[in-house]
Amino acid sequence: MKRILAILFLGLLIAQSQAQVNLNHYMTVGQTRIQIGNYTGAIEYFNIVIKFKPYLPEAYFYRGVAKHQLEDYRGAIQDYNKALEIKPFYPRAYTNRGMAYHNLKEYDEAISDYNKALEFDPDNESIYNNRGIAKLAQKNMEGAIEDYNKALEINPKSTYALMNRSNAKIVQSDINGAIRDLNQVIIIRPHYAAAYLNRGLARFEQDDFASALRDYDQSIRLDPKNALAFNNRGIVKHKLEDYVGAIMDYDMAIQLNPEMASAYFNRAMAREILGRPGYTSDYKIASQLDPKFDLESRRLDAEQLAQNQQNQQNQNQGQNSPNAQSQQSGNSQNNSSATSAKNNTTQQNNSSGAPPANNNPQKNNASSNANTQNKQEDEKENNERNRRRRMNLIIEDSRNLPDDEEEEVDDGRIQNKNIVIDLQPIFIISAFDKNDVDYDRFQYYNMAIEDLNEKNNYNPLLTISNKPVAEYMDVFENFILYFNARLEIQKNAHNYLNRGIFNSLTGNYNDALADIDQSIKMDDKNGVAYFTQANCRFKMLQEIEMNSGSESEFSIPITQRFSTDDGQQSHANIDYKEIMDDYEVTLFLNPKFFFGYYNRAYIKLRLKEYKSAIEDLNRAIELEPEFAEAYFNRGLTKIYLDDVEGGALDLSRAGELGLIGAYNIIKRYCN
Repeated sequence: MKRILAILFLGLLIAQSQAQVNLNHYMTVGQTRIQIGNYTGAIEYFNIVIKFKPYLPEAYFYRGVAKHQLEDYRGAIQDYNKALEIKPFYPRAYTNRGMAYHNLKEYDEAISDYNKALEFDPDNESIYNNRGIAKLAQKNMEGAIEDYNKALEINPKSTYALMNRSNAKIVQSDINGAIRDLNQVIIIRPHYAAAYLNRGLARFEQDDFASALRDYDQSIRLDPKNALAFNNRGIVKHKLEDYVGAIMDYDMAIQLNPEMASAYFNRAMAREILGRPGYTSDYKIASQLDPKFDLESRRLDAEQLAQNQQNQQNQNQGQNSPNAQSQQSGNSQNNSSATSAKNNTTQQNNSSGAPPANNNPQKNNASSNANTQNKQEDEKENNERNRRRRMNLIIEDSRNLPDDEEEEVDDGRIQNKNIVIDLQPIFIISAFDKNDVDYDRFQYYNMAIEDLNEKNNYNPLLTISNKPVAEYMDVFENFILYFNARLEIQKNAHNYLNRGIFNSLTGNYNDALADIDQSIKMDDKNGVAYFTQANCRFKMLQEIEMNSGSESEFSIPITQRFSTDDGQQSHANIDYKEIMDDYEVTLFLNPKFFFGYYNRAYIKLRLKEYKSAIEDLNRAIELEPEFAEAYFNRGLTKIYLDDVEGGALDLSRAGELGLIGAYNIIKRYCN
């Protein structure tokens, strides 16, 4: 026996040595995967490196880069933090962490990191560019231009710095200066579509519509898949009252980007002007995609403001104040100024290029005795004027994110895919044939399952999984027959439990519960039997809910009641109590069985016991620090409880451990 142990120990040492020798290979493959856009695959490789060499800062840095590209900015910041903890003199880590903070709109932290990076790398033009963009986001135009100037001192041909400086100049209303910068960009890069796009914007600001149109034409020739260019060109045509041509451009913009709210809004206006059908639907879609295009909300806001002003005016008149008239005049002037300021703010912040909808309260200051028809005409004229207001600055994001232009692959930018958001399901005991090689279904090792496998002589090979089992029904049916024969020979708790497991897997829940009940009567100290009984009861209850049509589409806010087949309302929590009791016994008999905590948390979430569920998930993660599904469900629950920061970090960990759908949720709900 000692000899066998010695051989196994020697083999383990050899395996570890080989793994260490191959770590450079894993680093290289991980970096290559980043370059080709396979970010989730890259994370897998960096995880391996970190497991064997947790003191290597580059592994954390590049894993952070991969998460950054998946738009998991908080997770990326954690990895950059770790890299900087190991290697404090790491300017690239400071730079990338600054970009991650920028994406989270934490501009002070971003600038602080850029400052630190510049201490170590003072001649890096990209860092000045990045800091300039952060200052621009803070409306610090002078500081931004100063940084762009510094970048251009280092590299006079930096098109990024020229583009960014032109953006700042447009915000400062230095249109001629912006055009000079853009001309220089085009001289350096004649085929740079974004330069023509921005110059078209600048020329539009000068009401030079013909030149703007030529620039947009050229931008589209160079980049025919840029929805923004089509939308902006449509606005120019709209301005020139070529509504048919504008609609064609808006159509193309929507085709390229079906979620571009401004294109729907602009098309709706053009269709309404021409009397074409479909404009009502376009307005509705635009408001659903972006609330700022909700005309009904704007109308209600304007009406409320007008009512408030009228009430105030009537109140002043009722007091017979000697200076009521002057106060009313002052209010009118203040409202006019507020409107102007509001319009200016809208012009700076609206990056969609859509002409802003009317929200001018000044016209509502007319007295109640004013002519209604004149009022409507004034409103119509004002609406038309606002609809044709100039486009707004679209700041190009040229912060030099690593590999930002790489082609997307199937398992790369999962955050852009449209996935169904739901909790990870419960874990159940499943099985393999001894010759099965579907290793993907193996997930976690557990001694309780291993004990069952030893008694089965590893045929069938039991495992624990939360993956679908429908395709293995034939295998499970064969195992039911196998344990029928075993029970004819020996009726014991172990054989009943096994047959109960397979009856449950095939959906024969009544037979399964009968077998498990018999097993527990023979051996009431087997925690796996109670675990299986709880799972079987839950699956049975879930099927009843599904058939009655009462199961919620979303798992977290699920209802506590369901309708049975006879139409009567039945209290689901009565059945859930039996399930909870089974998990309680499971965990009493095996306090380290982390699947029990996970499954019990899942049931608590259905019962809206969110805080208690988080406590169970905490315990599951404490027992199994790499329990991806527990991180995932805890992350969703925290987001539901408005702990976005904590939820994002949990989902980041789940994604890091292989549940790549987490990155989609991070992008949609956490950034």
